[in-house]
Amino acid sequence: MKLFFREQLALIIIYFLQLVVITSIYWLDGYHHLVISLYAAFLSGCLLIGYLLFRYITNRSFYQRLEKPLTSMEDFTSNVQQSPLAEGLQQLLISQFRHYKADIHNYKYKLEGHIQFINQWVHQMKTPLSVIHLMVQDEDDPHFIAIGDELDRLKKGLDMVLYTARLDTFERDFYVETLNLQTIVRSVTSSQKRLFIRKKVFPLIKIDVSLSVASDEKWLSFVITQLMTNAIRYTVEENRKIYFDGYKRGINTVLEIRDEGVGIPPSDLPRVFDPYFTGENGRTFQESTGMGLHLVKQISEKLGHHIEIESIVNQGTTVRIIF
Repeated sequence: MKLFFREQLALIIIYFLQLVVITSIYWLDGYHHLVISLYAAFLSGCLLIGYLLFRYITNRSFYQRLEKPLTSMEDFTSNVQQSPLAEGLQQLLISQFRHYKADIHNYKYKLEGHIQFINQWVHQMKTPLSVIHLMVQDEDDPHFIAIGDELDRLKKGLDMVLYTARLDTFERDFYVETLNLQTIVRSVTSSQKRLFIRKKVFPLIKIDVSLSVASDEKWLSFVITQLMTNAIRYTVEENRKIYFDGYKRGINTVLEIRDEGVGIPPSDLPRVFDPYFTGENGRTFQESTGMGLHLVKQISEKLGHHIEIESIVNQGTTVRIIF
């Protein structure tokens, strides 16, 4: 109703202006029958009201559609009360909607092709990395040890690319099962032993063997790996420890990963989960990409887990995964 009156407001104003002008002309010409003038204005006003009522009744559902937002895309093509204006606008919108759906389909097709290419490329790169790793793993020369360290970095980078590409199709690639929390943590720390040795940092696992969680093993391992890698990277002093604590908090199971590193400034803490945000530490540690914690947050939410983070500068950072 409000939209209708806003649209017809100009017509109503013009009507009253022309009524005043015509009445004034007759009055100046010597026609001073006020009752007749009022009666004529009354009849004219009735005609205007009748016209407005006809317009409103004819286009009522059309105006109601414009005033109320759509609840779903299916409502977009539903029929409205037919009138020349409503029918013409409906056909225009349906035509635009078809073009929109076609464009979305094309972009989705291109995106899926790009993701498929990324997945194939990552898998192709992993094969030579594995071969090179086998060639240097039994060598004691410092040069080969350095090559092995760089291979680990390349593997982590490829994993990040792969999991980022798969995040949009997460529902197709996860399987929830009951997992032993201590087993998962020990498996992840064992796979990263070269990183621990290189940084001279040691894991300390305090998780009860009976603790279990419902999650996806592959995605959860990636999350823990990212958190553990960050903890090691930002621990600059040697002979420090990374603490893995598992415990119950009410009905929830909690995995706590705590380091003794440089910590996160309070001003950066609210933004650490934003994509590509590296903060003050990112200017010191050139390996920072700003994507690790962002992926941790996104994956945890899709798995139904919650992430908490606390940090004190020069004392360390604590991250909790709440199952």
